Amino acid sequence: MVKGKVWPWLRLLGGLGILALLSWRLGTGAFLDGLRVIDAGTLLLAAGIGLLITVCSAGRWCLVARGMGLALPLSGAIADYYRAIFLNAALPGGVLGDVHRAVRHGREVADVGRGVRAVVLERTAGQIVLFAVAAAVLLTLPVPAPAGLLTAARIGTGVVVLLAAVVVLTAVFRRRRQQRRRQQRHAAPAAGRSWWARAVERTGADLRGGLLARRSWPGVVVLSTLALGGHLATFLVAARAAGSSAPLHQLAPLMVLALLAMAVPLNVGGWGPREGVTAWAFGAAGLGAGLGLTVAVVYGLLALTASLPGAAVLVVRGLRRLSAARRRVRLQPAT
Repeated sequence: MVKGKVWPWLRLLGGLGILALLSWRLGTGAFLDGLRVIDAGTLLLAAGIGLLITVCSAGRWCLVARGMGLALPLSGAIADYYRAIFLNAALPGGVLGDVHRAVRHGREVADVGRGVRAVVLERTAGQIVLFAVAAAVLLTLPVPAPAGLLTAARIGTGVVVLLAAVVVLTAVFRRRRQQRRRQQRHAAPAAGRSWWARAVERTGADLRGGLLARRSWPGVVVLSTLALGGHLATFLVAARAAGSSAPLHQLAPLMVLALLAMAVPLNVGGWGPREGVTAWAFGAAGLGAGLGLTVAVVYGLLALTASLPGAAVLVVRGLRRLSAARRRVRLQPAT
């Protein structure tokens, strides 16, 4: 109970602490430069890339949900994903939008548990692809960083990818054995199994249907790769807008490190670790920590701009609910 109350504050204070440290060490000029270098063309380009990212991510969610037996039309998924991205960017923590779309979809299909698991699996698939691409980039391209830190980053990324591969392969090899035992499992009374056994069984079934099924995993991998490419393209747009002329092969590992940093939970609506790691990486590359901070700030502003359709979704749906409530009041018989 105490942990649930303390952790949100730790996330918030951690992100604010990182931003305060950057302001103290690098000054506020890098933050202000991020506001000055953005023009209308850059914003439109970011919005277009954001549309690609959102459609691919929503499509991935549809594949996972449908593989789990949940109805989810693509049009509704895109609107829900836009709203979730906006809430993630506007609210502290960076995950409240995903929680909202998971619970809302679960209520729509009358199964909140599976709705939440579908979102968890969908986001996990995106993270697995990110770690796989990061491992490939960090192992093949020169990364200007202290040898010890670079080695640790490479080993850590490799371990994560290896563990993910082991989990997937284990699930695949166990699938046939579980299919042979399916009749026996169904024949056994549900009350005779523990809560943990039932939870493992449900999770395994969702994993097999949502991610590992032949009708699901190729599309999930392709859509996740395209969405990741959109994030990298946004970082490249931010770097060029901030004035960096470094070649793509030099920027690629720096951008990947920045995306990995966004997975660190100590942030304020996504801000914090991304700016710290980008400033450090650009400084280690000889491009200037101040420039790296400006690039991260520009990326954050472009990502926020790309999420603004989610605000429109919130407003439209709020007006619809208000209109429906007013109609119900008018239709109530007078007492």
